[in-house]
Amino acid sequence: MIKQIRIRAGSVELTAELNDTRTAAAIRDTLPLSGKANLWGQEIYFSIPLEFEPEDGHETVENGDIGYWPPGAAFCIFFGATPASHGSEIRPASPVNVFGHIQGNTTALNNVASGTPVYIENVE
Repeated sequence: MIKQIRIRAGSVELTAELNDTRTAAAIRDTLPLSGKANLWGQEIYFSIPLEFEPEDGHETVENGDIGYWPPGAAFCIFFGATPASHGSEIRPASPVNVFGHIQGNTTALNNVASGTPVYIENVE
């Protein structure tokens, strides 16, 4: 069964599909989540009340990947270059547990400002 979540950040609403990992299951079990958007280049992140170990950490990610950053216990949404990127790659600050991917275009995330409320919930 495909598990989906809804991500709302201000007026931006996107759906993401979760993969079949322990991280995805742990995130899904803590929903709903909310926080205030922090920006690091074209990455939105915010701390969540979950401490989880690294799981197949990715040093680079794809546009639209969602990940968990173990050092900061953070939910991360990647939609372009970060300050750590080289060339066209998308590079988190350190390896992240990729646990899902946004369906569709991520361009609207460029309109999310730092401090914008972010809500994550299951799609029924």
